[in-house]
Amino acid sequence: MSAQYKTFADVAKALGRTAPVNDKPVVCIQGLGFVGTAMAVAVASAVDAKGEHCFNVIGVDLPNKLGQSKVDGINTGALPIESTDKKLEDYFAKAYARGNLVATTDPAVYRLASAVMVDVHLDVIFGENEYDFALAGFKNAIATLGQYINPDCLVVVETTVPPGTCVKVVVPTLEEAFRQRGLAKESVLVAHSYERVMPGSDYLDSIINFWRVYSGHTEAAAQRCEELLSKVINVAKYPLTRLHSTTASETAKVLENSYRAMNIAFMEEWGRFAEAVGIDLFEVVNAIRKRPTHNNIRQPGFGVGGYCLTKDPLFALLSTRKFYDMPELNFPFCTQAVKINQHMPLVTLDKVEAAMGGRLAGKRILLMGVSYRQDVGDTRYSPAEAFVIQARKRGAEVICHDPLLDYWPELELPLSKEIPSPASADVVVFALPHQEYLQLDLGAWFGAAKPLVMDANSVLNKQQRTQLREKGLRVMSIGRGEGL
Repeated sequence: MSAQYKTFADVAKALGRTAPVNDKPVVCIQGLGFVGTAMAVAVASAVDAKGEHCFNVIGVDLPNKLGQSKVDGINTGALPIESTDKKLEDYFAKAYARGNLVATTDPAVYRLASAVMVDVHLDVIFGENEYDFALAGFKNAIATLGQYINPDCLVVVETTVPPGTCVKVVVPTLEEAFRQRGLAKESVLVAHSYERVMPGSDYLDSIINFWRVYSGHTEAAAQRCEELLSKVINVAKYPLTRLHSTTASETAKVLENSYRAMNIAFMEEWGRFAEAVGIDLFEVVNAIRKRPTHNNIRQPGFGVGGYCLTKDPLFALLSTRKFYDMPELNFPFCTQAVKINQHMPLVTLDKVEAAMGGRLAGKRILLMGVSYRQDVGDTRYSPAEAFVIQARKRGAEVICHDPLLDYWPELELPLSKEIPSPASADVVVFALPHQEYLQLDLGAWFGAAKPLVMDANSVLNKQQRTQLREKGLRVMSIGRGEGL
């Protein structure tokens, strides 16, 4: 049963924490995943012109095993996400020591909030040739806010959502909850400001030292959102961009992620061309990037993963079907990009199979890197998952390693932090340029072993590839012709 809290100190006391004695506004972060946890640290670290901290922050997650583990981590001073960003770790440690960042699974704390930042999932459901979005969990999260928040509480949706979600789902859900509580629906304050969080070495800076787009459902909500963001983000160097509607802000996030996903998919066909005609596409791409107008051109690789690029290009299509009844809008580029990117890890597997004489049964593959991105401990929608599942179906044994993970939840697979020996492997696939792999002494590591080496993501430089070939190893690459 939810407790009755009058102050932030009451919440802290209930959690066994000691809170600073002040009347700072409370900001709640709904959802403590890779975005929400980092956002909680960023908001708890915000200071005013006098150097005083602006907010007391409460992270809120679901009362299940995963949610409780995140809450327990924050309340015991253990950052509940893997990070290579020392700044994020330092800021978290300071917030914990100050006591202005706590976490709970009790939704009653929303009654104390001057603002809630929504960082919960809204997933895409992948069918054979059809897609849908899993709206129920997201809508339930918003409905929960409607049961507790005060009329003057600002709700900022940071979750990437189909365009129109704030207008069609968030605002009506809160208005109905307010109606049932006898509150004026006009008092609902909803804004959208999508996150651009990039886990890695600049994790925290991707929040506090980066540009932000925002908009409000009403003028009052937009102004409140601007005031909040201006305290958290370095707006002097990274000014905010306000759009005219929440739908426009939602579209901006979906469009920028769709652009990146299509850029990657576009490079896939050029990767096959480079391999076929015997050129190094990475060398070509680096030459093209010298031109300022083309410096963001992508490159082929092992695959696209993570929570954003794997699904976001489908959100506009789903928006036209679910919110606007516009079946004539098909978004063929976006849907095709998703399909191409989903197939990318199987390109590597097919090449390995062909190099093994067209048969993987009984072969042992050492996969170096299973997270979706280098220097990030996140396996959500990792391309490694499709690679491993299909390799096993073809009869191969796959040994997996990732220096940032000791467990792969999607495959329920324990992982060793120690880099395995390649001695018993028939194939070594470098899937990610983790720092640990870039710093590996390959000559010493391979020793007398001579497995096939597949560089699937430009992990090995030219000198390393030459070194391995001189040791008698066959080295293949995605995006490069044989022998390059």
